[in-house]
Amino acid sequence: MNINGLIDLPTWVNGLIDLPWWGYVVTALVFTHITIAGVTIYLHRYSAHRALDLHPVVSHFFRFWLWLSTGMVTKEWTAIHRKHHAKCETEDDPHSPQVLGLSKVLFEGSELYRQEGAQQETLDKYGHGTPDDWIERNVYSKTDMAGVGLMLIIDTVLFGPIGLTIWAVQMLWIPIFAAGVINGVGHFIGYRNFQVDDASTNIVPWGILIGGEELHNNHHAYASSARLSSKWYEFDIGWLYIRLMEMAGLAKVKKIAPQVRMRNPSQTCDVQTLQAVITHRYDVMARFTGSLKSTCADEIKRIAANSPVHVADFKRWLSVDERFISEHERARIAQVIEKSRLLKTVATMREELTSLWQRSSATKEQLVKQLEDWCRRAELSGITPLQDFSRTLRSYA
Repeated sequence: MNINGLIDLPTWVNGLIDLPWWGYVVTALVFTHITIAGVTIYLHRYSAHRALDLHPVVSHFFRFWLWLSTGMVTKEWTAIHRKHHAKCETEDDPHSPQVLGLSKVLFEGSELYRQEGAQQETLDKYGHGTPDDWIERNVYSKTDMAGVGLMLIIDTVLFGPIGLTIWAVQMLWIPIFAAGVINGVGHFIGYRNFQVDDASTNIVPWGILIGGEELHNNHHAYASSARLSSKWYEFDIGWLYIRLMEMAGLAKVKKIAPQVRMRNPSQTCDVQTLQAVITHRYDVMARFTGSLKSTCADEIKRIAANSPVHVADFKRWLSVDERFISEHERARIAQVIEKSRLLKTVATMREELTSLWQRSSATKEQLVKQLEDWCRRAELSGITPLQDFSRTLRSYA
């Protein structure tokens, strides 16, 4: 007892490590950041997409840490994510906000993972190539909740009562930011570098808080790329870690997204031009949209001045897949397009351009001729942005 008659608590009750208040904040952020790194590098880029190889020490460290900090099973996460790409924005997508609603995915994202992870068919079809050793079968997959319980004990022993708060932050981080924000907001709000066949967006250009996963539209354009950044101003901290590990001999990058290279526009289209256009088709469509957006907006305003037009219907007309426009909206858009030669030309040319990479039965020579014909008609259209875009199309190298 002390001089005031109070019982002295053992030192270990307050934790083995004594830190200032900001030290506990930093510790929580470091712990959660390691978890985020495990998700983006190990589960996402390595396990789900095979974009890189990891040294066995690194891959097993991430497996162990994720077992402690999330209870996630590699096979389940991998299978669910692969199914998401295969069935993106359809009724079979495990977590599409376009189908289920933004609030459902944002606030119940982890529950959606648990529901899909219980589907043996999903695991069998999409979970191939994931760890199947003794420790995976007998520890990680069988005792997934034991890991988070062990982490609770570790945090409490190290930091005392404040360890409970650190543990709670760890447990909430992935459900909120990965399962909620990335899968929800990342398919609903943001900017798009590439006009892919889904609703994916880049939430912000700097992928730090969620390890680079913020650049979600870039990822959906080139899913097997180990690097998620695309533009010069974008930053992917997960890629930084991968490069550092590669320099240390702990990782090997297998694939990154091809960089768009432009040349002086050729006079005619050839097989190389065709291949470049097909390879960079999402960039091609993004440039097509960007070059014609202002012209189409002016044309819609002109029509609206003379007849009632639901201008809101056209805000996403050029930049989103037709699946995300309702039948009612499509009908109204079609009525307006019929009133404008310009809009009708743009709609037709866009449809014909996308057919270049959708017609698998055509030969290369036929596709080259189709591309050449497309460029010729674009340059004869009398629509200046379309004429300029035709020259851009012939500049892909």
